[in-house]
Amino acid sequence: MASSAQESKRLRVLLVPFFASSHIGPVTDLAFHLVAARPGVVEATIAVTPANAPVVRSALARRGPSAGATVQVVTYPFPTVDGLPSGVENLSTVPAADAWRIDKAAWDENLMRPGQEALIRELSPDAIVTDVHFVWNVDVAADLRVPCVMFHVIGTFSTLAITNLASGGGDDATGSEVTVPGFPSPDIRVPVTELPEFFRTQKAIPRSSGDRLASAQGRCLGVVVNTFFDLEHGYCELYVRNGYVKRTYLVGPLSLPWPSAGASTDESQCIRWLNTKPTQSVVYLCFGSLTHVSEVQLRELALGLEDSGKFFLLVVRANTWTPPEGWKERVRGRGMVVTGWAPQTAILAHPAVGAFVTHCGWNSVLETIAAGVPVLTWPMVFEQFITERFVTEVLAIGERLWPEGAGVRSTQSEEHEMIPAKAVARAVARFMEPGGSGDAARSKVKELSTKAHAAMAEGGSSHHDLRCLIDDLIKERTTGARMMT
Repeated sequence: MASSAQESKRLRVLLVPFFASSHIGPVTDLAFHLVAARPGVVEATIAVTPANAPVVRSALARRGPSAGATVQVVTYPFPTVDGLPSGVENLSTVPAADAWRIDKAAWDENLMRPGQEALIRELSPDAIVTDVHFVWNVDVAADLRVPCVMFHVIGTFSTLAITNLASGGGDDATGSEVTVPGFPSPDIRVPVTELPEFFRTQKAIPRSSGDRLASAQGRCLGVVVNTFFDLEHGYCELYVRNGYVKRTYLVGPLSLPWPSAGASTDESQCIRWLNTKPTQSVVYLCFGSLTHVSEVQLRELALGLEDSGKFFLLVVRANTWTPPEGWKERVRGRGMVVTGWAPQTAILAHPAVGAFVTHCGWNSVLETIAAGVPVLTWPMVFEQFITERFVTEVLAIGERLWPEGAGVRSTQSEEHEMIPAKAVARAVARFMEPGGSGDAARSKVKELSTKAHAAMAEGGSSHHDLRCLIDDLIKERTTGARMMT
């Protein structure tokens, strides 16, 4: 009886991430941290579609054997979507031409709500953490009289910029460039070609969905953001002050703490290769789980790395890529190629890594900050071009790989001009020069790294917000229970 009573007092939290590994990973980390912040108080369950369950279990496994025992995984059916084969339920596994189909399905309440709502009602959780895609879960939670918070997988700078652009007419931009309205100095200017696609086309996400999201955010308890106070607090305060949300919980970087030395990732082939290289001598290149780099661009990238004369570790998503003839022999010992997945946090934490060429996905930005590694930016899709401004113009922890004015960049691949090998070679070589811009950026990112680790430590700002989130959910659960009696 005592054990049953104790379990009934636990806060049972159900977390519902979007269908992308870049969302599922941070949500899984959040579940882990919620349980760890209040052992014996929080019970976390992650709800995904069947094909995404292994992604959650893999993320939990990287946390160690105990994580799998403390965070549960449940599934609900993925709906039938025209043009998607059965079992294709993740943006990381869908062909580039069909990625919009998953995005469109995720925003479709008629398709997605029945399966999610049925599972929520069956589990009857005490609180719900929902991805921003699934706005209807705020209504489901209200009907069940349980609290709901929305999870933001991207930082508040980019979220606020997109929100302000949408409300300030950015979706009707007719010129070649827009300035983000309502932002503190410096002015953030973005070419129209670099705006997220939903500002330029309604193929995947109708604009009415943005209105529904704004309404849902305003009605829920608050938003949970994978960021930390010293990184973005000014933008988070502005987000609340503008009335977009009731409050924010800044709980990142959720990827911390990283596996200790001796963990399985540290024994990978690429880590062994890095062990043979001098300190801060290697350029690491990875473009995330969602971007698709063309064969032609990969060829130019490879030739540019060869001509740079620097050590490099290149991660290529497609295992079908064929490098230029004779290239592997010419870069042997100086370069390494990894296909598919790579242990990014372990790579960034390695002392041999001196720079990171990144697509500016938010998870990668947080991971390079935590590691204290400066960046060369190469954004490609979604909000990545906006995040690039935060990285290069606000934080000054890196610079653009392709300088402004060198060519057209775009969130639409058919508009994005190819970056030539000579531009890659020049940018990499210059950034890695001792005493150059790379060293200045490294100094700034090292300062942020210290603050990131402090935020997640016991008594840090993110640890404090995690505990506040739990306390607020418990308080709201109690209030909801009283209303039902």
